[in-house]
Amino acid sequence: MDIKEIFSKNLRKYRNQLGLSQEKFAEKAKLHRTYISAVESKRRSISLDNIQKIAEALGIETYKLFLSEDGDSNE
Repeated sequence: MDIKEIFSKNLRKYRNQLGLSQEKFAEKAKLHRTYISAVESKRRSISLDNIQKIAEALGIETYKLFLSEDGDSNE
């Protein structure tokens, strides 16, 4: 699995756990809804600044967005 796929799956998982739509989450992260949609669908790469914004809006440590389902980021 590539890093964009891992990140997009984790973003969607944590956002859904909070019960937030892409639109509501984007507002919370101070990003645009279409940007969040593009990141979740792996159509867009993401900057370090925006990774930090997303982690803060999710209330998680940044590294968790890069862990594969088995907890290992090295595949």
